Amino acid sequence: MTEDPDRLESYQFDLPSERIAQFPEGERGQSRLLVLPRTAAADRERVDAQFSDLPKYLHDGDLLVLNDTKVIPARVDFRRVSGGVVRGLLLGLPCGDRVQLMLEGKGRLAPGDVLSIGEDGDSLTLNEHVGGGMWVGTLTGDDAASRMLSRGRMPLPPYIKRAKGGDPRDALDHERYQTVFAQAEGAIAAPTAGLHFTDAMIARLRDRGIRTTTVTLHVGLGTFLPVRAEDLTGHKMHKERWELPESTAKDIAVTRAAGGRVVAVGTTVVRALESAARSGRVFAGRGDTDLFIRPPFTFRVVDALLTNFHLPKSTLLMLVSAFAGRERVLDAYRHAIERGYSFFSYGDAMLISDPP
Repeated sequence: MTEDPDRLESYQFDLPSERIAQFPEGERGQSRLLVLPRTAAADRERVDAQFSDLPKYLHDGDLLVLNDTKVIPARVDFRRVSGGVVRGLLLGLPCGDRVQLMLEGKGRLAPGDVLSIGEDGDSLTLNEHVGGGMWVGTLTGDDAASRMLSRGRMPLPPYIKRAKGGDPRDALDHERYQTVFAQAEGAIAAPTAGLHFTDAMIARLRDRGIRTTTVTLHVGLGTFLPVRAEDLTGHKMHKERWELPESTAKDIAVTRAAGGRVVAVGTTVVRALESAARSGRVFAGRGDTDLFIRPPFTFRVVDALLTNFHLPKSTLLMLVSAFAGRERVLDAYRHAIERGYSFFSYGDAMLISDPP
């Protein structure tokens, strides 16, 4: 394997297919947890633990930052007037009657084509092809947007397979592919590190003096799409919408002043916080970020990171490698595979934190 952190091949690892979680295992919060020291100077090796052990690996005075984005049922099937199904992935909530989405189906699509939505007379007229399979269209029909979303399915990533005839566990996705603290609708993928949390765990953390606060980053194509460029300097992230409230900026400032640590729950939180702190400190605000975090990167806000195990050659793995070191992270991944950890969205978690 190449050692050049700018080369895509540097983030490759072999993952047996049976390690990819297809459904949530057990009740929420029953996942495993690999605790990885962030620095080589840490006086403790990685630890195989359970997610329920999380409080003992955090410090009194730490601040957990959660992404409160809410996943929309973004996978929608449309029908051509002439027959045939066109599969759609919404790229965010409709804006009035306007919607942006990815479309895939047999045959050519063209501006002006009309696709039906269900049996209520609702339809989607294609206005503009903006590249790849991405389209902008107009919805027609009373309350067509909400009815379209009511028919949608959760936008599970392609490595999670579902039988065509359905599976009794499919209904779990509407509950389990959503965090318990989700509030702001708009994501097309879950902030998966947050999926492990229960209300009871959050209460346990607060009882130990570990507070929580929130940011919003609507997970979209920036996180979703694979890296195509072999030279990472040529990769361009799609923009994702973020918002950091004034209360969160204050929570971070108070935590830092008291000597506490900022613990990001997920890579999306890292991107939101570091996007809000490009000038050196965290300010409240909102915007669109195309920040691509990869080695080397100077982290201005985040002190510890809770995250899932990510795909080979993904921007998420690159971010984690920037945080803890590529070799350290890939070695931890090899350990996780050997010990039978589950990977990706419905998989187990890893806490990257130097010991208390």
